[in-house]
Amino acid sequence: MTTSTVVITSYGLGHRDAPQTLPAVVVDTLPLRNPPEDPAARQQLTRLTGRDQTVRAYVMATPGAERIVAQAVDRIRRCLGTSGHIEVHVHCRGGRHRSVAISEEIGDRLRAAGVPVQIVHKHITRPILPTSQS
Repeated sequence: MTTSTVVITSYGLGHRDAPQTLPAVVVDTLPLRNPPEDPAARQQLTRLTGRDQTVRAYVMATPGAERIVAQAVDRIRRCLGTSGHIEVHVHCRGGRHRSVAISEEIGDRLRAAGVPVQIVHKHITRPILPTSQS
């Protein structure tokens, strides 16, 4: 049996340089709450990233987050065995909060099932993009 490897890349659509690999699964996190656009969370969370537990909990508490993660894990698991290498692209607007948090959650769930996962955060160190709330 061939062991599949899953590579999850988080990125921000607003940077206009999406990963160039052809993804098997695309995960859109734009419908989820975005810390920079939430006045109650902006000051505390925008200095952090989706790798921080506080941001991750905030994103995962958003209605629909659990469904997005569960659907992504299900799609990835269906791809396992049909390909030796599975590319997953997870995007949001800026690539620092939502896409990172969701990528980490997906990765944790796959690893718990014994699936080898690599996660790349393409825009995690980029400046926060201006929001409509700024």
